[in-house]
Amino acid sequence: MAIQQLTEEQVRDWSVEEKDRWWLENVFRGNMPQLTVRSAITGMLIGGILSLTNLYIGMRTGWTLGVGITSVILAFTAFKIMHSIGLAKEFTILENNCMQSIATAAGYMTSPLIASLAAYMMITNTVIPILSTIMWMISISVLGVLFAFPLKRRFINDEQHPFPEGRAAGVVMDALHTSDSGSGLFKGKILIFFGFLSAAIEFFKQKGILEDLHAKFLALPEALEEILFHWIHVVFNWKVEPSIWGTKTSELTVSFEPDHVMMAAGGLMGIRTGVSLLIGAVINYCIVAPWMIQYGDIYGVVGDAGELTYGFKQITTWALWGGVAMMTTASLFAFASKPKMILSAFRGVFGKSKRTEEDCLRHIELPMVVFVVGIPIVGSIVVVLAHVFFEVDIWLGILAVPLVFVFTIIAAHSTALTAITPTGALGKLTQLTYAGLSKSMTTNIMTASITAEVAGHASNLMMDIKPGYMLGGKPRHQAMGHVLGIFAGAFTSVPVFYYAFLKDNPNGLITDQYPQPAATIWKAVAEILTRGLSELPTTAVWAAILGALVGILFEAIKLVTKGRFPISAVGMGLAFVIPFTTCFAMFLGSFFFWLAGRLWKREGSFLKRLFVDNLEPVCAGVIAGGALLGIASAIYMVASS
Repeated sequence: MAIQQLTEEQVRDWSVEEKDRWWLENVFRGNMPQLTVRSAITGMLIGGILSLTNLYIGMRTGWTLGVGITSVILAFTAFKIMHSIGLAKEFTILENNCMQSIATAAGYMTSPLIASLAAYMMITNTVIPILSTIMWMISISVLGVLFAFPLKRRFINDEQHPFPEGRAAGVVMDALHTSDSGSGLFKGKILIFFGFLSAAIEFFKQKGILEDLHAKFLALPEALEEILFHWIHVVFNWKVEPSIWGTKTSELTVSFEPDHVMMAAGGLMGIRTGVSLLIGAVINYCIVAPWMIQYGDIYGVVGDAGELTYGFKQITTWALWGGVAMMTTASLFAFASKPKMILSAFRGVFGKSKRTEEDCLRHIELPMVVFVVGIPIVGSIVVVLAHVFFEVDIWLGILAVPLVFVFTIIAAHSTALTAITPTGALGKLTQLTYAGLSKSMTTNIMTASITAEVAGHASNLMMDIKPGYMLGGKPRHQAMGHVLGIFAGAFTSVPVFYYAFLKDNPNGLITDQYPQPAATIWKAVAEILTRGLSELPTTAVWAAILGALVGILFEAIKLVTKGRFPISAVGMGLAFVIPFTTCFAMFLGSFFFWLAGRLWKREGSFLKRLFVDNLEPVCAGVIAGGALLGIASAIYMVASS
């Protein structure tokens, strides 16, 4: 069934009261079941699981992926199957919508763990008590909900902004529940099949587990070149150890590892980001890093035989400065290059001072008193927690709260139009602001955590509200569901992060497998703003300057060419803070799906239906299966050690 929507002329000419009345009469589905016990439990369970996949992806790439469509397909498939065997009634479309609000809220909860909180622990070399982490994450997320809903009426009800990812979720739900359930089941089967296949592949890559099971002979090679080098050694008795300027490629992380989870992530990111990652990785690990090792500005560690050895951690200590500078200037330039969007974000924030009609939606919208009372109370709690947990001066914490309001408006406008929430750029703006107010690195990071992560959570919440508006759901049900998701995500992801990855050693968070790029960037920006460039090697300073100029140049070219420039400065800079193997795998994934879209064009063909029309379920299944097995493996290794 086609989703009803206003025309462009109606959006432009009608008052918000007229739009609300039209929505109530034509779209609103009344008392159709929405936030039910089963939709809440399903959303919390799926959201908790998907928060772990985001934790895994975030620790490896610094990015988190949307889980809304994945959760919608999973829930629809599960209840469709249970209904067919008589175990449950079918999910209503609005139950599925409330479920995705809960699940996506849970997925967002990993952001502080892979960014500000990890950076804080690495800087202070202390482990934040787990209860403190949970309290902090819940408080800033609830504050995000409180900031989001007063803006919802303007961005969604009045201006009818697209919120692309949210709109996509609404279209998928409408197709699943009204017209094409067979296609929906096919998507679900794809997601489940590739999830199990991915988990199986990941299992056979876990040499430690296979060794415990006395089945190490079944282990898959970690890298493609291992097979080639093995047979060269068998046939010719040659020991192959390739190197670049005297440094082994293995120490430079230059390896062709077909990491299926990262390939799926690359498929979702697209060819532009994939190519940019590969270019940055080749420049960093094949040219700059071996050059700086020879020059002496990348320091090795003494190995067992007394020789100097290198690895990702040693390389990124130097390389991150150029990469971080490139990403920072590119993000800020892109952000500042749209002044009209920034200015328009503030127009009409408070709506009309005097309403011409009675509010026809007051029985389903959250009452304004919730925000008027809630924002000061929860904002005060956040300020107090920042002071108690992270030693942020009270006045500096109070200053962050009004900045949240400003940044939420800006972030919401960006998310509304592009589906891109500029959390990184807003965090860096806060860090720049506070660099002049405090020389404390921890204050620099945690105030940015308040502004950027609250604004990001609020913006993403509005993206989740969009499908509910499209499908005729009750906004207050989605708000309550979002809060349920906050608790589900926090109580799932935080214990797993502490047990499987932190292990009472903040300095051990960064490894070749889990490079923690987002936390590394937050930490580096705090260091450079509070300490200055004087403590860095001269070559690192020049790398930072060059990276900053390249970031501005690439974004300027992108602006002039109206987005047609094929290289992403953010993607290229990211390659300086994650290993070559990860960059290569994401490029492979992006290239495969790009090529698939050009090779398999015939409508109705199986390959087009599988890899082109259902790219998202394929990638989501691979990511979920591989990530969950990877996390389970990490937990097993900790428990068995």
